[in-house]
Amino acid sequence: MKSPLFDRLPPAVRRSMTKLGHDIRIARQKRRLTAEMMAERMGISKPTYIRVERGDPTVGIGIFAMALFVLGLGSPFGDLVDASRDDQALLLDIERLPKRVRVKTEPTEL
Repeated sequence: MKSPLFDRLPPAVRRSMTKLGHDIRIARQKRRLTAEMMAERMGISKPTYIRVERGDPTVGIGIFAMALFVLGLGSPFGDLVDASRDDQALLLDIERLPKRVRVKTEPTEL
């Protein structure tokens, strides 16, 4: 059963959530772990873990992060919105630069 939030998400976000869940499932299977084993290691119920693999957007981000950690994938959320890699913000900074740079002259004494 999909949550009502899933239907309100933009299509690109829906696809990325579904892909994330699918990728977590593949990573679990490659490691020969059952869904029950993952849920136990994460400290959550099996139904909640199944929602992770479905990419349910109502599951907390901390649970997705824990799934990645349990799978040995580190902490990928740490650099997700790194300011140095935010191309849009960097472009906005460039647009805010002054059109002209003027040197202030100091008044001369008579």
